[in-house]
Amino acid sequence: VLCGIALTLIFLLHACRQFPGCGNIVTFSQFLFIAVEGFIFEANFGRKKPAIPIRYYFIMVAMFFTVSVVNNYALNLNIAMPLHMIFRSGSLIASMALGIIILKKRYSIYKYTSIALVSLGIFTCTFMSAKQVASDSGLNEEDGLQVFLWWLLGIAALTFALLMSARMGIFQEMLYKQFGKHSKEALFYNHALPLPGFLLLAPNIYHHAVLFSQSEPFQVPVIGLTLPIMWFYLLMNVVTQYVCIRGVFILTTECTSLTVTLVVTLRKFVSLIFSILYFRNPFTAWHWLGTTFVFVGTLMYTEVWNSLGPFLARWRKRPKEE
Repeated sequence: VLCGIALTLIFLLHACRQFPGCGNIVTFSQFLFIAVEGFIFEANFGRKKPAIPIRYYFIMVAMFFTVSVVNNYALNLNIAMPLHMIFRSGSLIASMALGIIILKKRYSIYKYTSIALVSLGIFTCTFMSAKQVASDSGLNEEDGLQVFLWWLLGIAALTFALLMSARMGIFQEMLYKQFGKHSKEALFYNHALPLPGFLLLAPNIYHHAVLFSQSEPFQVPVIGLTLPIMWFYLLMNVVTQYVCIRGVFILTTECTSLTVTLVVTLRKFVSLIFSILYFRNPFTAWHWLGTTFVFVGTLMYTEVWNSLGPFLARWRKRPKEE
């Protein structure tokens, strides 16, 4: 899973570096590939009836599509990739807040402390990024203010997407409790039903398709096929993204939710490091401190220390028993 994530990010970073607004064509290609695969192997060419009523999938898909598009457009609003990733790491905060409001859940002091750490980390990184946007714009006062206002709009977009994503997770959790867990079916419908919605983004997708076709030619190793290099990057991104999603699906069926959460957390950290090194974004000591707060808080929330305790105890006893 982690290898697929790293490869997906490398190809995506190459595409975003040359064409910063290409997020829609990348997302559309991923949705189309997964939808076609699911239509053949999960829906059996439309002959298999879904276990969960289709109307619930339409609601879930509306939220899923909105989150994907808003997150893509946030990158066009002066939001740097590292801040984008750190901000989205606050999903635990949004999930906890909506869980308290909607599901009336209550949590331990330990979990509230972890959420406070994540919140502090996100606030630190966001505040430092705001100072960079304000000071590094290199424009006059009026234009600099405009850049900063667009950045604030990007933060608002990320906040909206974060809350919508958490609401979608709660909605999906309630569906699974009522109808049973059908993750593969949900994966198919979440990618197939939104496809008509991409018609609204058709001009942007077509524009970047033309730009991709005009990129420098590239000869694919082994098979010797020559095609524009951006189409090669897109193809590799789609394939590796599919590997990631399939890997996560296997994890959810074979491992505990704690293991899955840790893998997702590690994925975000790897993605963050890749983006910093590739884009050479300014990343100060304050950014590193905020990032540390985010990931330590996330690990505290998953209570990984309690799970590792028995394992470490057995490991310490082994030399004595031998």
